[in-house]
Amino acid sequence: MKAIVQERFGPPDILELVDTDRPEISADQVSVRVRAAALNPYDWHMLRGDPYVARLMGGVGLTRPKCRVAGIDVAGQVESVGADVRGLRPGDEVLGFCHGSFAEYARTTADLLVPKPAGLTFEQAAAVPMAAVTALRGIRTVGRVRAGQRVLVNGAAGGVGTFAVQIAVALDAEVTGVCSTANVDLVRSLGAAHIVDRTREDFTEGRERYDVILDNVGNHPLTRLRRALTPTGTLVANGGGSPGRAFGAVGSMLRVIAVNGFVGQQLRTILPSAPAGPTREDLLAVTALIEAGRLTPVIGRTYTLADTAEGVRHLERGHARGKAVITVP
Repeated sequence: MKAIVQERFGPPDILELVDTDRPEISADQVSVRVRAAALNPYDWHMLRGDPYVARLMGGVGLTRPKCRVAGIDVAGQVESVGADVRGLRPGDEVLGFCHGSFAEYARTTADLLVPKPAGLTFEQAAAVPMAAVTALRGIRTVGRVRAGQRVLVNGAAGGVGTFAVQIAVALDAEVTGVCSTANVDLVRSLGAAHIVDRTREDFTEGRERYDVILDNVGNHPLTRLRRALTPTGTLVANGGGSPGRAFGAVGSMLRVIAVNGFVGQQLRTILPSAPAGPTREDLLAVTALIEAGRLTPVIGRTYTLADTAEGVRHLERGHARGKAVITVP
């Protein structure tokens, strides 16, 4: 099969399209014929092996990549199932988490897959798992958004942001989206009641105060983010930092956790959305919103499997619109 592999840590140029063996499955695993896979910041962190502290945490690999084949988000068809798998059979169309999804075939466990909503293409379905689950956790689980609350999403036009705006709207919150001029119409179309054009104004310097802020960007100091919250408001920090830093987003999150115990506001973080975090219930919750017409994936760019490295470079440059998706014929 064709697959994108990385033999060492480094920039996108080290990614290679090669012929390799199909992954074998154990009794509790599922083989998926990949039709599309999505790109995430998670992928470039796995590619570069940063932040360096993440190597010590066990998920990346210490001196070389833990996973030779890249990719985590998947949409496709079940190819085969292990002897102990129930509820899935060959031919089922699914989406979910699958290590090694930048390939024609990948393997995972049944609990990390859910049925693909019939109204979605494979490309749209691949855009869902990590970004939509992260948005769900940030808005509903961690942020605990309720009807009538004022919610601000920083980075509203990105992969997580586009889902977060829609989820907050579905919860009947009054949503403000922060984005660039080029994305104002997109964010408004997702249901945001108010737009802050980040190229013209800084939401942390305004008079508005928000009950919940989901920060997907990390481009403001914690003190200024707190200034934009109500006295009892909740900040949900989702990342920040950049490739190549020793601590990256981990350092930003540790600062949030350290300050939380000394202030009246609630300062929270979202743990990295690798398969150890999200649950099948999370995936089912976002697909239920999709089937109800409350959630629609936004795809900014698509790439072929051979062009995966260019897709990662695009993501690393920042300010991506919606999701970038790899198509696998």
